[in-house]
Amino acid sequence: MSQEKFDYVIVGGGSAGLTLASRLTEDASISVCLLEAGGPDKNLLIHIPFGLSLLSRLANLGWGYDTEPQAELDNRQLYIPRGKTLGGSSSINAMCYIRGVKQDYDSWAAGGAMGWDWDSVLPYFKKSEDQERGESELHGVGGPLSVNDLRYVNPMSRVFIKAREALGLAEVDDFNGKERRGLGVYQVTQRDGQRCSTAKGYLSLAKERSNLKVITSALVEKVILEDKKAVGVKFSVNGQSQEVHCQREVLVCGGAINSPQVLMLSGIGPKEHLKEKGIDVEVDLPGVGQNLQDHLDAIIQHRTNVAAGYGLAFRAIPGYIKAGFQYLFGRKGMLSSNIAEAGGFDKTKYANGTEDIQYHFLPAILHDHGRKTVAGFGYGLHICHLYPKSRGEIRLRSSNPADIAVIDPQFLTHEEDRKVMVEAVKLGRKILNSKEFDQYNSTEMLPGKDAESDDDILAFIRKRAETIYHPIGTCKMGAEDDPTAVVNPQLQVKGVEGLRVIDASVMPTLIGGNTNAPTIMIAERAADLIKESH
Repeated sequence: MSQEKFDYVIVGGGSAGLTLASRLTEDASISVCLLEAGGPDKNLLIHIPFGLSLLSRLANLGWGYDTEPQAELDNRQLYIPRGKTLGGSSSINAMCYIRGVKQDYDSWAAGGAMGWDWDSVLPYFKKSEDQERGESELHGVGGPLSVNDLRYVNPMSRVFIKAREALGLAEVDDFNGKERRGLGVYQVTQRDGQRCSTAKGYLSLAKERSNLKVITSALVEKVILEDKKAVGVKFSVNGQSQEVHCQREVLVCGGAINSPQVLMLSGIGPKEHLKEKGIDVEVDLPGVGQNLQDHLDAIIQHRTNVAAGYGLAFRAIPGYIKAGFQYLFGRKGMLSSNIAEAGGFDKTKYANGTEDIQYHFLPAILHDHGRKTVAGFGYGLHICHLYPKSRGEIRLRSSNPADIAVIDPQFLTHEEDRKVMVEAVKLGRKILNSKEFDQYNSTEMLPGKDAESDDDILAFIRKRAETIYHPIGTCKMGAEDDPTAVVNPQLQVKGVEGLRVIDASVMPTLIGGNTNAPTIMIAERAADLIKESH
């Protein structure tokens, strides 16, 4: 490998990395080497949407990250699943296709990320998309990422949508349309009843091209710099160190946790922290690892004796057997469900113009991210705060690339975040306590009937809230003169030539929703920026 030179080296084969690899290799004269720490996406549970319920138990598909103890969450360590396989987190997520709203991107541009306003990014959302419903002002067809309507929706999810009347909410047909306040069924990144990750959508188009080399099980150790120019990447496979060199650029696509770690291991980051870890400082960049944001999620959980939803019980077995045959012979039925079928957006009294909370409804009992089995039937409503003001950080644990970084989101450290979460739980309870759910004669397990006051609800949130897996911001994009920015609006790392970061870590602030589609959009636009600069 050390003798072979590529035009580009991509670090990370996830949502952004595979999008980039596919787009750059469309030019047959360009050579790309892509390094992915995980293995191929061969596990069947990745591709069967309902397999999502078991993916968190498969250690070989994830990084196994946990946060530092969170002071405002009863000093608990929270589990943060991140994909470690081709497709990255797009191979293990719940497949909900959400872009956020116009204001999200306009605020990026207003904050210094010029060229990332809504009108500039919409063409790239459309370029990536193959919308089952056809082309429109807001949607595209023919792109690598299939966006489909669910082939199966559990009756209980329909009940949830009807319960919107308890809050006077509308039924929403397209959460990426012009009005999204209300409840409805999510569209999903699926194709023919199977998951459409970036491995399926993008890599499948590029993997036979002779100008793309993909190396799996490759743990990146650092970017190789010469006179503040990125010239290659040092990595290891099965403990054996190797190097790969590039003629144009190194493109870091490791995500909000791994990208800042790779930069710091390469000597790019806050100088005092790097010195403390025994790393030679190449570029003092204080913003690396700072500005960590994530969506915190509380679950209102009910249990019922009625055989409804996706339960674990002997009487449910015939239904699962039938579903197996339906899926095997038609890619339809229950196994084509992403489980988090329905949801929506609403405003608390603290909202600033746009919706500030999101719902994901599950017609099942979920415990510990699905890592523990719970028998019986039930349903739960996940509620997350879309625009938290708390900010955390990623730091190095040591100079050893195999050591997991220190992940400290500092959830609920801002008082307003606590107020919004309490209000959000109250709104979610109104939905689940509506007359539509009377037919299930259920019992509220969490927070439980005794948690009535704001203090009680906050205590429940501190004890039970978890991340809903949307970390961003740790290599913030901003203006050249912004001391907190890590990359400029062309996604080039400040102070280094030939190095870009392209993934969710460059988002200056959280978008109002699931972050996978925006990450793919960022990579689509980055591919054009790279082509233009060369």
